[in-house]
Amino acid sequence: MTIEDTQFAKKITTYLDAGTAELKSGTAYRLQQARAAAVARIGIPAAVEASESRLAHAFSGAGRSSGPSGGSLWKSGRLWFGILLIAVAGFGYQQWRVVQQTREIEELDAQILTSDLPIDAYLDQGFKTWLTRREP
Repeated sequence: MTIEDTQFAKKITTYLDAGTAELKSGTAYRLQQARAAAVARIGIPAAVEASESRLAHAFSGAGRSSGPSGGSLWKSGRLWFGILLIAVAGFGYQQWRVVQQTREIEELDAQILTSDLPIDAYLDQGFKTWLTRREP
């Protein structure tokens, strides 16, 4: 925690303590009993409940500093997932283009081989030049 977080936590604790100080002792006791009964009904020990709430808080991104001094931006799982997703998409697109180019070459080869041209035409340099020429 940073100094600012610690000061903020102390202020909140002060306000919460002031609010609970105004409660009657019977009300505070009933609230404590109701909480214990709710936790027992769920079957979650209090220690596990506290760790799960901290874990949920950490994954929600609350309290996470993404500024230049925070440094926790690079520890974010969402950031790395996004980078991985972009890399996989780029690789997938590149592979798709290779497959498309291969299909085009296969179609051209099939058309040339099924045409009525004699074998000597394929050996002619002029024919090779004509095949590689691009139409404007």
